[in-house]
Amino acid sequence: MVQKRPKTLVTTSKLVRNEDSPELLRSEKPKSKRYDLFFSMNKVLLFCLAFRFANAFLLQTYFNPDEHWQALEVAHYITFGYGHLTWEWKRGIRSYLHPLLFAFLYKVLALLGVDTPLLMIKAPRLLQSIFSAVGDFYLYRLSRALFGDYVAKWALFSQLTNWFMFFCFNRTLSNSLETVLTLASLYYWPCISVVPTRISKVSRKLALFMAALSCGIRPTSAITWLYVGLLELFSANDRLRFIFLEAAPIGSLVLGITFLLDRVMYGSWTLVPLNFLRFNVFSSGGDFYGTHKWHWYFTQGFSAMLFSFIPFSISGIVASRKWKLSGLLVWVLGIHSLLGHKEFRFVLPILPIALMFSGYSLAALRSQTSPNSKREKSRNLHTKRPMKMSLATIFLLATNIPMGLYMSLVHQKAYCTERNGGRNESSGKRSCEWES
Repeated sequence: MVQKRPKTLVTTSKLVRNEDSPELLRSEKPKSKRYDLFFSMNKVLLFCLAFRFANAFLLQTYFNPDEHWQALEVAHYITFGYGHLTWEWKRGIRSYLHPLLFAFLYKVLALLGVDTPLLMIKAPRLLQSIFSAVGDFYLYRLSRALFGDYVAKWALFSQLTNWFMFFCFNRTLSNSLETVLTLASLYYWPCISVVPTRISKVSRKLALFMAALSCGIRPTSAITWLYVGLLELFSANDRLRFIFLEAAPIGSLVLGITFLLDRVMYGSWTLVPLNFLRFNVFSSGGDFYGTHKWHWYFTQGFSAMLFSFIPFSISGIVASRKWKLSGLLVWVLGIHSLLGHKEFRFVLPILPIALMFSGYSLAALRSQTSPNSKREKSRNLHTKRPMKMSLATIFLLATNIPMGLYMSLVHQKAYCTERNGGRNESSGKRSCEWES
């Protein structure tokens, strides 16, 4: 049975014990100046931004048509009045909330007179790289809140070096933005993160807003938030307040804004979440695009995404005893497994969570040496990386970097090359169909 959180207030400088983990969120012992300089929050965010910007320029291959047809082509149509809208937009199963972000970007480029083909191609990915960096940053913050600075560093390492995150996170898919919102929201949920009780109600409202926003962008995101919402409901001591004064008003506000937005864009009242569920769940319309066995995510899909991080993630799940978060992984994978149509990107939002557990496992390798004395052990922890940790790092880099570069620079590049070639030769109207 989940225990209720205590009502006693604590200051933000004090720590709250997380009952599910042997770890405590505690005031860290003073670190070296070099450590604090690099791993201060601002430095981490800037590093993530620089990494994702470079990542954006290295993405030169094709992955999924929705990157173009459900985002950039729609944004181009909104901004310039021409382009092709696929059948999803005629049946009202997509919300305009996500494409409008890129439509705003295109409008700014047009107003500045710099809407050149090159910028029209590169700017959306650069915008997404900013969102992705924020997602990386919140994974670091969540890991730091749960496990401390050292684990957070290795969680970020796992996130940035994982081949699939490198290959997919910077793409203009709605799943990418959903992943960012998921990571940010999880950090603010009191039932997931370790938040001082004094600010938990404020953070919970922010978490609810971002959760509702992710559902507006991707209705299937409700799978994640149903689980988290129930956890919060069972652990909170103000359940009525949570339901009627926070969840219901915030959810209704975001849904109402999305509803009005789609009314303006579609020209008629369109309830996108209902249409989405009716087509993809109740009528299994997504099965037209292919189906997989129920176990596909466990045996192939999610396993391929984790790749060589699998043993480290499993080890981290067991060792950390964060059953709420590991339960979220099983819940999301299990519910998606019930649907016939399966894709890698559908479970992208929980991949960083699995990688955070990998970071926990990697950080734990630091203490697995067995020196002859406590003094020697203390000296080794600060002066020399354990052999097991070095071997694990080399193994992960050697398996993920080649894979990530190959998938981003070589695999299915012909599609983008052909599209760009056609753009250069064409003197007709411009369309984002050719975006690389």
